[in-house]
Amino acid sequence: MLYKELISHIQGRYGEFGGMYVPEILMAPILELIKVWNNAKVDNIFNQTLNLILKNYAGRPTVLTEVPTFAAMINGPRVFLKREDLLHTGAHKLNNALGQCLLAKKMGKTRVIAETGAGQHGVAVAAAAAHLGLTCVVYMGSKDMQRQAPNVSRMKLMGASVISVEQGSATLKDAVNQALRDWSESFVDTHYCLGSALGPHPFPEIVAEFQSVIGRECHKQSQDLIGSDPDLVIACIGGGSNAIGIFSGFLNNKKVRMIGVEAGGHGRLLGEHAARFATATCGVLHGCYTYVLQDQYGQIASTASISAGLDYPAIGPQHAHLYKSKRVEYVSASDQEALSALKLLAKSEGIICALESAHALAHLIKIAPDLSKDHSVVVSLSGRGDKDLPQLMNSGVI
Repeated sequence: MLYKELISHIQGRYGEFGGMYVPEILMAPILELIKVWNNAKVDNIFNQTLNLILKNYAGRPTVLTEVPTFAAMINGPRVFLKREDLLHTGAHKLNNALGQCLLAKKMGKTRVIAETGAGQHGVAVAAAAAHLGLTCVVYMGSKDMQRQAPNVSRMKLMGASVISVEQGSATLKDAVNQALRDWSESFVDTHYCLGSALGPHPFPEIVAEFQSVIGRECHKQSQDLIGSDPDLVIACIGGGSNAIGIFSGFLNNKKVRMIGVEAGGHGRLLGEHAARFATATCGVLHGCYTYVLQDQYGQIASTASISAGLDYPAIGPQHAHLYKSKRVEYVSASDQEALSALKLLAKSEGIICALESAHALAHLIKIAPDLSKDHSVVVSLSGRGDKDLPQLMNSGVI
């Protein structure tokens, strides 16, 4: 198929959002990835292989845990946690990392690169690469390396090279920039394992599909434990991979209310938070047309959040579409609210969640008294909080 014919066959849109806004040098690896992905997603052998690895290596399915003491303390309905924190490496990121590393091998690549903010995606790619025999390089902002030091050590222990990014705000956005620069020079033998449901097509589709295992499991588990789908599903949102993963299991049931929770940071001014829907202004970042945080001149704004994994100035295009179509509600929780929620869950149930996940819990705490006691709520616990312990100590939570 000719180059122009390939372009005409590319979809990559969720309503008006998404697309493929990349420099010409990246068109070759993008088109290669589209071709291999379109084959892999309908390849029974590929999918059976991935499912076996998810079961026997990653530890799927993860459990759905009811937390009655926590629910009582917040004067809420029945509350269940989808426990991605129990997945190998400690977060949902491994679902996508294993899938993309298998894709890399299918393409004949020997090296994978990744960006990471909170470090969980970097850890997941390091683990997947080690398990599947690939060389791994992870780009991470120097600010994030300081506040997520335990994950940096884990990546290095598993054989990954972790490269500190000093440019810009030295956070996730800048790590993505460096990873894309690397990929533009190395795509002959390298696959870029993008960590969230954003970026140019086909990455949002790939990541959403690999994370949809969360929603499929949660749907089945809800039927078994509750007797129906939950009334409400809540998930934190950075780029949006864990949220789109669990939402996917319930999008077709319009009776299920869904809420995505962004990082409200420490203030409402631009630069004090990472709540993209607070302004809902459209733009292009990292190859994707979506909602972005930007100043009056269209320049990408700085962000702030106690959670490194939510500290990103754009949102995945499927979430942008779900917001505009009003299928999903999007709100924010502040740093302090997230810290309080994390502490309450730990003390009431003995579960230490990631700061990212604590944002979802924080919003539930806020609305719980107004929810019917007959209702059931599922919160996606996207990861565990071991990585955040140094930061929690500095914040005075411990």
